[in-house]
Amino acid sequence: MWKPRAFSLLLLLLQLLLLASVSAAKRSKRSQWNTLTGSPPLVIAHGGFSGLFPDSSEDAYTLAAETSVADVALWCDVQLTKDGIGICFPNINLENSSDIASIFPNQSVSYLVNGVPTSGYFSVDYTSKDLSTVTLSQGVYSRSPLFHGTAYVIHTVEDVPKIVAPQTPGLWLNIQHDAFYTQHNLSMRNYVLSVSRKVHVNYISSPEVGFLRSITTHFDPKITKLVLRFLNPDDTDPSTNQTYSSLLKNLTFIKTFASGIIVPKGYIWPIDASLYLQPHTSLVSDAHKAGLEVYASDFANDVISSYNYSYDPLTEYLQFIDNGDFSVDGLLTDFPITPSAAIDCFAHQGTNATRRDKTLVISQYGASGDYPACTNLAYNKAITDGVDVLDCPVQMSKDGIPFCLSSTDLLESTTVAQTSFRNFAMRIPEIKSNPGIFSFNLTWTDIKGLTPLTMNPFAVNYTLFRNPKYKNAGNFVTLSDFLSLTRNQTSLSGILIIVENAAYLAKNQGLGVIDAVIDALSKAGYDKPGSQKVYIQSTNSSVLLKFMEKTDYELVYKIDEVVDDASNAAIEDIKNFASSVVINKESVFPRNNGYLTSNTTRIMPKLKASNLSIFVETFSNEFVSQAWDFYSDSTVEINSFIQGAEIDGIITDFPKTASRYTRNKCLNLDDKTPPYMQPVEAGALYGLIDKPSLPPAMAPYPPLTDSEVIEPPLPPVAKMTPPSPAPGTESPPGNAQPKVTVCVLSNVALFVTSLLLL
Repeated sequence: MWKPRAFSLLLLLLQLLLLASVSAAKRSKRSQWNTLTGSPPLVIAHGGFSGLFPDSSEDAYTLAAETSVADVALWCDVQLTKDGIGICFPNINLENSSDIASIFPNQSVSYLVNGVPTSGYFSVDYTSKDLSTVTLSQGVYSRSPLFHGTAYVIHTVEDVPKIVAPQTPGLWLNIQHDAFYTQHNLSMRNYVLSVSRKVHVNYISSPEVGFLRSITTHFDPKITKLVLRFLNPDDTDPSTNQTYSSLLKNLTFIKTFASGIIVPKGYIWPIDASLYLQPHTSLVSDAHKAGLEVYASDFANDVISSYNYSYDPLTEYLQFIDNGDFSVDGLLTDFPITPSAAIDCFAHQGTNATRRDKTLVISQYGASGDYPACTNLAYNKAITDGVDVLDCPVQMSKDGIPFCLSSTDLLESTTVAQTSFRNFAMRIPEIKSNPGIFSFNLTWTDIKGLTPLTMNPFAVNYTLFRNPKYKNAGNFVTLSDFLSLTRNQTSLSGILIIVENAAYLAKNQGLGVIDAVIDALSKAGYDKPGSQKVYIQSTNSSVLLKFMEKTDYELVYKIDEVVDDASNAAIEDIKNFASSVVINKESVFPRNNGYLTSNTTRIMPKLKASNLSIFVETFSNEFVSQAWDFYSDSTVEINSFIQGAEIDGIITDFPKTASRYTRNKCLNLDDKTPPYMQPVEAGALYGLIDKPSLPPAMAPYPPLTDSEVIEPPLPPVAKMTPPSPAPGTESPPGNAQPKVTVCVLSNVALFVTSLLLL
């Protein structure tokens, strides 16, 4: 029989258990984000989408609102005009990001700004009416200069909400130079208090403690948050004469007048002089303990940050919001689309996230964006990164050993130019126009003793280097070694064997690369049915026809030029010997001066109608490899090719980026797909360029014809007889070379070549 007291205690216990369960559920839900409040981090669009359009321009704010999370905050650097009007402009000096010098020529002046003499044009010398004739321009000169003109006028603070209406993102006012405006008899305090009664201001930041303390009692932190902005550690706040490194030691003091702090990202994840990440500081956890939110600044997709990120901006954002220890509360960026996707689509996926897209991720020389091409390190990294198909471009040594390397010219991916083999340099027009040191003139023992060298395709023109700490790491592998590695990898769906120069090797070197490949595949057990497909790729139809004659492997034809169209006969010819084609990115989306000019080329629907699988190359993380339309974000580019052009395979030197894309949470949502995971509209940006700024029209890409596809049969493998040396002389290195010009490179030339390859 139940006693009333016992029953009451039981009910109380059940209630406590229920509350504990609810509380645990809430904590579990909140624990997804290690921000101060447990909410997702805030995306702050620096001057709108200033990575593409002029900072604080109408298009910059509009694009930011259209491509970001719904609660994105639009950042406005407030400057005051002579008549006390607040304008959004990125710098106190108007000359950098506008045409003011041409509107008001010879009116440059010099003022002290925080004690530093600064020359230029300043808003305090012009009324808002004066500035109405001034137009904005891109202030970062490495970005596209084509977006400027009369449309980009200077806007007031009150204009910004009207520009993005009916969308209602947040508004963030940054007050950078209150002390300067005070010296010119303008009150930033009065302006901010006045404008906040006209428009809803969500955040106000300033690097001046005095300014924030002067307004703190006028704002409810639940409506408008005040944020102290930290500059470089050794810079001094003019209102307190304290350095920012000193202010950082007194977070409890900052909490008395601010809800948070915004710091350069290096305060949180320091980077050493070699551009490699150091362990994170305790800043975020210390600030959170003090009740302060932490916003990180200085994010831009088109500026190299740390080699640890492999030029992938999404990886960097995830480092700040999903590292297992903490999450910053917001990210200030010139490219708000990328952190929006990081927060909503890629964070908290884990290593076993469900795959949502079946597009093949195919490596280019393994993970050659991180390690020297075709080394054991590059191949193992590609497998770890989730590649579907691992590639081996087969080269032949002098003694007939097939091995994996990006090119038969050893200059491209080894330090051979710095060895005694530099005297083997020669010009072979059938292979390449420039001199090279070719693998078939060295034995495998010679080759495996060479030092690998990371390929840096964007170093000469853009000084963008890949993982220099490991530029000479790893070992080269034979085809047999490669097959031993791949055969045991259950994560791989296939391997891609690339065969080039087969005719030359057979006729002039007596090397049968096709038979060598078939033999190696057979010995590794790939001639028997298994879970992994074998793809054989070549630019030569004669090579693929020979494989078709001898094997049942999947055959891939590479079109090695940019084409807009293909004749029906050419398509039919390809179908006779291949099931897939490899084409260049520009054969999918043509571009002019870095901009996509239209929808997909005419060859794409023909390839699709023929049921040929379409593999596209090369997808690299470096922003200079991408059209401006992709916002300097490799993930945006991949998404646009997969969702927009519906290709079947991505060939990439950074497999991790593509593999992660296939698992993101924002795929397959149909009409609920967020804007930051929708493909870009090809030609949309190009259509916004003023006519006077348009680049000259391009000549049309040529079509692929059947005469370019059909080739004569491969020659038989010649039996080579080494030339007999004259009495008293040594035998020359390598085999006799018909149609070859020996070109012994000078030491100076070799030194220059090696520098370009570093």
